Amino acid sequence: MAPQPHVLIVEDEEAQREVLAYNLEAEGFRVSRAEDGEEGLLLVAEDAPDVMVLDWMLPRVTGIEVCRRLKMDPATRGIAIIMLSARSEEVDKVRGLETGADDYVTKPYSVTELMARVRSQLRRVRPTTVGQVLAFDDILLDAETHRVSRDGTSLKLGPTEFRLLSTFMEKPGRVWSRDQLLDRVWGRDIYVDTRTVDVHVGRLRKALTATGGSDPVRTVRGAGYALG
Repeated sequence: MAPQPHVLIVEDEEAQREVLAYNLEAEGFRVSRAEDGEEGLLLVAEDAPDVMVLDWMLPRVTGIEVCRRLKMDPATRGIAIIMLSARSEEVDKVRGLETGADDYVTKPYSVTELMARVRSQLRRVRPTTVGQVLAFDDILLDAETHRVSRDGTSLKLGPTEFRLLSTFMEKPGRVWSRDQLLDRVWGRDIYVDTRTVDVHVGRLRKALTATGGSDPVRTVRGAGYALG
């Protein structure tokens, strides 16, 4: 099983924050909560989400500033940000999107619609969570049937190697540190030594080259691993 998709809600109005969290958790999301911009940035540094639901008007650090900082940092640029705001003027929406927000929802909003927008952003940033087939060069990964093939030949991967490959194929070229892979593949609640990552990457490499072909997994000295 792939790790639960992770949503961070940054909203200073407790009632709205909890209603959103309840609905997201009911659909199987892992949810984190922050009540101001500063706390939101701290939580991202500790455990980056796949999607962030971010209120514009926040204490301490505004949502616009949070968005700007995250989109300027290569390590957090890939987080999908849905901006919430009572500002309904077109100029405000444009400002939010130009700052880097991936979507903009005006308050008051329909929870059903917002949930649909979260799922839409998740399909973009985590395609394997919705059973899509991913491709990289001659490698195909079917997230729904858990099958992997290379140049038309079926490959045998263990569950951990499958999750590793899924992570790599969602964002080819991205360098993943060992700690990031531990969080994504094994989960934060399980203690695994970082050397275990190296062992499973080695097994993945062996499986991917079992029928010939070059090793597509790249070691980046002092940083981690990347696909391609």
